[in-house]
Amino acid sequence: MPKRTVDRAEARPEQPRGAPKDELRERIQRHLKRLGLTEFDVEAHLRWALEKKPSDIESLECLLATAAAFKLARSIEWRFDRSGLKVKKTLASFDWDFQPKLDRRTVKALFDLGFVARHEDILITGKTGTGKSHLLQALVLKACESELTVRYARCVDLIDDLYAGLADGSYERRMRQWCRAQFLVVDDVGLGQLKRRDDEPTAAHMLFTLLDRRHMTASTAITSNLLLSHWGKYLGDATLAAAVLDRLAASAIRIDIDGPSYRQHLARKRAQEQGVEPPVAEEQA
Repeated sequence: MPKRTVDRAEARPEQPRGAPKDELRERIQRHLKRLGLTEFDVEAHLRWALEKKPSDIESLECLLATAAAFKLARSIEWRFDRSGLKVKKTLASFDWDFQPKLDRRTVKALFDLGFVARHEDILITGKTGTGKSHLLQALVLKACESELTVRYARCVDLIDDLYAGLADGSYERRMRQWCRAQFLVVDDVGLGQLKRRDDEPTAAHMLFTLLDRRHMTASTAITSNLLLSHWGKYLGDATLAAAVLDRLAASAIRIDIDGPSYRQHLARKRAQEQGVEPPVAEEQA
């Protein structure tokens, strides 16, 4: 027996004319709940319409714009929560005066996210406390606001996650998840101890595999406090570390922050306030 087609007019809920206002408001709230827009302030919209007396099309546009803004805010929060980053930082809060040698134009150009569309990478180096992580964490938030898929991890945590995959047989699945993001941030290469057993691949092997799979297909940003010549010792394989740097050299925007440590500055300031000996400044490894 042929299926009966349902006309759109039949599927549309009945709209009785002259319904009481309370009943209309109740129906509106049900519609908003169905659309996932329970935060929408209906009364505020009605007050605006009463005051501004917009045309029907203007009122509809305002209603849809407000609903779209709610959806966007929710999308941004969802993406940020899934990125792995816990703290929101912005470019506006970066202390440019403390790093006068840093090229503002180059840094600010990153925030149009054109490098993501071009599948370019970023490598930021410099001593600890110079603002490398701040800049990339601000880029993570900007990418989330542009509704990109983003992943963030400290290098030691990313490698630990992949080693856990070797232990439980989920290595390939975890590697694919790290490769999937449109924008991946690997923060703090050089900080934290990398664990490895003799029968397991080195961190250099894992990082090379990750960058090789993402090369020219997605953007990866890396920060490090190490001199590039020291990556081999830290990652456990000088040859593969050189291959990692070779991949980055092919498509990376390079920024070196040659300046003082902001954390050391704050530590010295606190020490002076407390009347104790300030800490010794840290050199780049």
